[in-house]
Amino acid sequence: MNARLSLACCLALVAPLAAAQDPAATRQASSASADDTSQMDHSQMDHSQMDHSQMDHSTAPRTPIPVPTAEDIAAAFPHVHDTHMHSAAPVHYLLVDRLEGWDRDAGSGQAWELNGWYGGDIHRLRLRSEGEREGGRTHSADAELLYGRAISPWWELVAGVRQDFAPGPAQTRAAIGIQGLAPYKFELSATAYVGGGSDAALRLEGEYTLLLSSRWILQPRVEANFSAQEDARRGEGGGLDSASVGLRLRYEVSRRFAPYLGWEHERRFGDAARFTRAEGDDARGSRFVAGLRFWF
Repeated sequence: MNARLSLACCLALVAPLAAAQDPAATRQASSASADDTSQMDHSQMDHSQMDHSQMDHSTAPRTPIPVPTAEDIAAAFPHVHDTHMHSAAPVHYLLVDRLEGWDRDAGSGQAWELNGWYGGDIHRLRLRSEGEREGGRTHSADAELLYGRAISPWWELVAGVRQDFAPGPAQTRAAIGIQGLAPYKFELSATAYVGGGSDAALRLEGEYTLLLSSRWILQPRVEANFSAQEDARRGEGGGLDSASVGLRLRYEVSRRFAPYLGWEHERRFGDAARFTRAEGDDARGSRFVAGLRFWF
């Protein structure tokens, strides 16, 4: 009996040493244990008898987060002054949106439109001009000097003066309007002009920039001009005087420079059309144009 007890004690002491010296045996035992576990049928186990009330399911951190004080909030969100939100240094920008020419049966012609500004994000001094020549005669030409004040991130109020050079004698009018970016990225502009007496006019413009690729850009454009009274010298008939719609496709050689091809249709209405025909011109017409668009 004593001999058997001594042999059992020796085997108990030698077995761990043998397992440590034989890693293969250890791995085999572990694998066998894993196989035994994988063969267990967990579907027959009753988990409803387990006491889950003692388990900690909370997601709260072990170390409580202190409640921020008023000093902490002030340090994290300091008051930002206007001088910090908007650049104090004024910048300038001049865009020649249309500098184009055409050649048709009625004669060759040229047209231009430019828009520039100097200032910051809120206050700007603006310069706008557009005009048209055909057959060696200037049909329209004007320039506007405006003060612009941003009233939202997308809209700006403008006010200033407009100088008309043609048609008719030169004339100065006061100008006030609004311009900006409407939903779906339509660029809109509406400007009213008031002169002496009952002389008044309104110009509406809209355009959209459609990116066909990173360099090819399609730009539809519409414009309408209204006047409050009849003035044969300026071709104004009272009401809707003229409307035009155009489509231009440009290729941006660089972001600053882009040649383009386009098509434009223009029509005059009412007494304005009658004045135009009296001068030997057509009240409506279409033309293909080629031009340049650049900015600096």
